Amino acid sequence: MKKVALVTGASRGIGRATAARLAKAGYAVGVNYYERQDKADELVSALTAAGCEAIAVQADVADRAAVDAMVRRVTDVFGPVTLLVNNAGVAGQALFQDITDELWNRYFAVNLNGMRHTIQAVLPSMIHEKSGCIVNISSIWGQHGASCEVTYSCTKHAIIGLTRSLAMELAPSGILVNCVAPGVIDTDMVQVLGQDTLRDLAAQTPLGRLGTPEDIAAAVAFLASDDASFITGQVLTSDGGFIG
Repeated sequence: MKKVALVTGASRGIGRATAARLAKAGYAVGVNYYERQDKADELVSALTAAGCEAIAVQADVADRAAVDAMVRRVTDVFGPVTLLVNNAGVAGQALFQDITDELWNRYFAVNLNGMRHTIQAVLPSMIHEKSGCIVNISSIWGQHGASCEVTYSCTKHAIIGLTRSLAMELAPSGILVNCVAPGVIDTDMVQVLGQDTLRDLAAQTPLGRLGTPEDIAAAVAFLASDDASFITGQVLTSDGGFIG
């Protein structure tokens, strides 16, 4: 069966690096984006120029109809999705007492409901084939918690629960479900913290540096590989030793 990957939130950062890594490993890749079509098209152009198969597909993962349309588009072009990487997410800092209903609901709509939408969209073909792989991106803040990031941490904790429970449910169908928990990764999402804070976070990391999107892409690629065929329901932490 043709190897087909769908990577959500793939126009920048971890998703972009993951899509590139998988494409170079022989996957036909659906590069999902929400707003940055320019970045998604740029990546697709680079991959196709290198002889890889890739298309850009727009969807807000919080919108089930948009997700269903995206999966149909990828399936029509490449065939059924065999690897789903749930990377799309939103993050930010706020004191708990300042969290609005709008912020709380949007974070859960994207970070958690988005995964429900994408997984349910690709599952029928995976169950039919009795094979498939799902890799969810959580965070060390989903294992440890983070001050002033309660909403984000809650969603990332929930993703770990989703991963572990769904892995047990889908194991009889031969479908693997795992999770990667990145540490502090040098992406646009963390650049907003400022260089002083980033230097401090790098100093707090035992390996002495921030992670790169490529570090996380490598972890995803491992969980999607044949070398991980007996691994399911696990959380692979890639954080340079940050939380020990």
